[in-house]
Amino acid sequence: MHILTIGVNHRNTPVDIREQLTFQPEMLEQALTELRETKSIFEDVILSTCNRTELYVICDQLHTGRYFSKKFFADWFHMTSEALMPYLVMKEDQEAIRHLFRVTCGLDSMVLGETQILGQVRTSFLTAQQTGTTGTFFNELFKQALSLAKHAQDETQINDHPVSVSYAAVKLLQDKFGALEDKSVLMIGAGDMSRLALNHLASSGMSHLTVMNRTKSKADLLADQFHGKSAALDAMETCIEQSDIVFTSTSASDFIIDESILLPLIEMRGNRPLILVDIGVPRNIDPAIAQLDHVYLFDIDDLEKIVDSNLEARKKAASQIEMLINEQQEKYSEWLHTLGVVPVISALRRKALSIHSETMKRIENKLPEMTEKERKVISKQAKSMINQLLRDPINNIKELAVCEHGKHAIDHFAEIFNIAEDVDHSPNQVMTLELKAFTKEKDDQSAHQKPINIG
Repeated sequence: MHILTIGVNHRNTPVDIREQLTFQPEMLEQALTELRETKSIFEDVILSTCNRTELYVICDQLHTGRYFSKKFFADWFHMTSEALMPYLVMKEDQEAIRHLFRVTCGLDSMVLGETQILGQVRTSFLTAQQTGTTGTFFNELFKQALSLAKHAQDETQINDHPVSVSYAAVKLLQDKFGALEDKSVLMIGAGDMSRLALNHLASSGMSHLTVMNRTKSKADLLADQFHGKSAALDAMETCIEQSDIVFTSTSASDFIIDESILLPLIEMRGNRPLILVDIGVPRNIDPAIAQLDHVYLFDIDDLEKIVDSNLEARKKAASQIEMLINEQQEKYSEWLHTLGVVPVISALRRKALSIHSETMKRIENKLPEMTEKERKVISKQAKSMINQLLRDPINNIKELAVCEHGKHAIDHFAEIFNIAEDVDHSPNQVMTLELKAFTKEKDDQSAHQKPINIG
């Protein structure tokens, strides 16, 4: 069996194309089912976010898996193969496993180390699981991916270092002035930067918001979005006097706040501190007012220094996470190899139970006057002896199964206990046993297979 992922993401696909390649939530179960019913596909999960759309599948052969996954992608979105192919990225087996781990940990995100993707992967997996399109392989793989990402976040605190100016501004305020829940915020400007800053402020618990803008309708719209109120620009001084925090993000060519505006307000405010955050380019606030008592001013340069420093911190954390991914990838590969020994152990246990059953029948025939209590005691002790005798061989074959010559060790084990003919080689068991596809040897072979093109 093989793991395959195929899809598009922000690195190689423009947003206008990505918008056309998004699975709508209400259609996701149908898409999962149709993909699962496609020839050669045994399990599937679909991850669809604003920055990526990816199919994760378990297939029996790489060349058919590639072909039918690409065909499903093209057919579902009603696109020609020629239009779609330049954007599709495909990864196989070990490379696909590593890709999932990196995606879930936020290392393949537009913002390095962002944590929202963890919840998106979890939701995608649970949807597939509830739809019935996952099985042995993906249930374990996605469980490991989610646990790894949570552990990576906890161990490296990668998300504690904001790498967007708007987020850095809010984090700076929290670090310096504590909780923002009871603070009154004035946002001067209603563009994209203002909206991003308000997103982060809302997440921090902001409850009192006023928005003002040269175009009043834009201020109304943004204020409604964040359950605040709007005000006209001619009310700016009154609003500043009533606010704890003032953000500015306008395209004005001159300062909109200077000493002449603030000096009268400072006296009216008493000793109440005023926090000013200027994220406008060019700057909206005269830097000279930073010298005024009870005024704290931060501009775009202050914030970008924080962002640059935090990006370096995230890169260091990402390097640590890459090491964790290496370890987890090895653990999953070991788990895959241990699956190959399960049918052999099952056959051994069946043989042991058969021996136990036959032995108990002979004892009952020779001791017909044995009480039920005595029979249960003897049966329990006989089972205990068998289990103790088999414990070490079973543990040893599990360990040998992950070694380089694991398949040979498993076959030899079956021969020693004379159970080779009793091992279940049904189609489901064969699917489980074909783990060699995940070894480096098979990865190297698959790299030379010629892909089938859609057309």
